[in-house]
Amino acid sequence: MSNKNHDADVAFIKALAELLRENDLTELEVNREYGEDDALNVRVSRQMAIAAAPVQVPAVTAAPAPVAAAAPSVEAPAASAVSDDPANHPGAVTSPMVGTVYLQAEPGSPAFIKVGDKVSEGDTLLIVEAMKTMNHIPAPKAGTVKRILVEDGAAVEFGSPLAIIE
Repeated sequence: MSNKNHDADVAFIKALAELLRENDLTELEVNREYGEDDALNVRVSRQMAIAAAPVQVPAVTAAPAPVAAAAPSVEAPAASAVSDDPANHPGAVTSPMVGTVYLQAEPGSPAFIKVGDKVSEGDTLLIVEAMKTMNHIPAPKAGTVKRILVEDGAAVEFGSPLAIIE
């Protein structure tokens, strides 16, 4: 490898590191093919400090009677908020990766699933594209599709709820 290629590769790697920082990414991998026996494989990653969100716990310093009277009104909204959050549903199918969701194999073809469909364990529910790789997301259990929580072509995060199967 000539010094000119080396300098260009170093500049390329520096640009990748800058791209990583500017876009708040944790990892970036690139494979460059220069010729038959000449390639550059680069993986740039960084550790990110994850700050724990402060959790507010209500202090129980009031007299027992007022706390008991207040408890039903405090617990009722919390219970409904949990049941309204699809991620907490026992039949939620979540995304195993960050990517783009596709509900059908290719544009114009029928969707893998629709609400009301019966699915077997292992059936493809949808596809999550990550780094140009199409990842089929299988049904974790047999059941009926109750809700589809994403739109075709939508971006999803790791752990985002995709569908609910009961």
